[in-house]
Amino acid sequence: MSRRDSTGAPGTTVRVPAKVNVQLAVGGRRPDGFHDLANVFLAVGLYDEVTATPADALTLTCTGPDADQVPLDDTNLAARAARALAARHGLDPAVHLHIAKDIPVAGGMAGGSADAAGALLACDTLWGTGATRDELLAICAELGSDVPFSLVGGAALGRGRGELLEPLPVGGTFHWVFAVADGGLSTPAVYKECDRLRDASGTGATTADIPDPEPSPALLDALRTGDPAALAAALDNDLQAAALALRPSLAATLTAGTEAGALAALVSGSGPTTAFLVADADQADRVAAALRASGTCRTARTAAGPVPGATVVADG
Repeated sequence: MSRRDSTGAPGTTVRVPAKVNVQLAVGGRRPDGFHDLANVFLAVGLYDEVTATPADALTLTCTGPDADQVPLDDTNLAARAARALAARHGLDPAVHLHIAKDIPVAGGMAGGSADAAGALLACDTLWGTGATRDELLAICAELGSDVPFSLVGGAALGRGRGELLEPLPVGGTFHWVFAVADGGLSTPAVYKECDRLRDASGTGATTADIPDPEPSPALLDALRTGDPAALAAALDNDLQAAALALRPSLAATLTAGTEAGALAALVSGSGPTTAFLVADADQADRVAAALRASGTCRTARTAAGPVPGATVVADG
């Protein structure tokens, strides 16, 4: 099976999933401005597809929901991924990258990071660079904190800025509903607001003030045993208060999903997408319908996880 671009050139297509942070523990602000994290990722079945085809120069196109919000220049992480791989192997990054979006844009579900991981694997396959897994992960870490997990998928604990991954065992499938908000939220702005709220509360916001972040043993045990009720009790996001401060309307979305029967609700990553853990696929459909009818979000999507990370689905 192969994919071809509009000129008929054969290409390589990679499918890459969204993520939800079932725990996002944020340490104090470091001297370099970043924060150490204990970030428990779960890959879920909402996907972007990135197709790489030969071209005269590096070009990007994008289709799908909110495609008009995706930059098509070198600020796009997918373009940066292609350039980084080409530079390591002495190649000209002459490739057309087409992104078929289905992950919410600027929604706290790592859509941009997914596209970077997808582009990296697609270009590696198209060019036959033969990069090792460790080399690909090193490039991912250079590109952004969430990019390595987009390549790996499944479930993992991310330390450092989130890029140092430890795979986690998961004992079952967890069902989710994701409420998509209008517009995005800037991740740096949410972290800055988190620091501001910590300073305002009197705790301080630096590494000297905030304990090192650690994953919740109860949450890790809930993942291992596949227990949705136990996972619901342990979900936590240190950025949620900041996201709600910047987008107060998200509180109504969280309430609507909970009242519709979700086991738990939280802001996904830096937002503004909100995530609702539910008991099973039938309840996911009911909660999604209620959220769509609530008028508190633009739409609601269902997905389950864990799922694999970036995967070649068509080559040649």
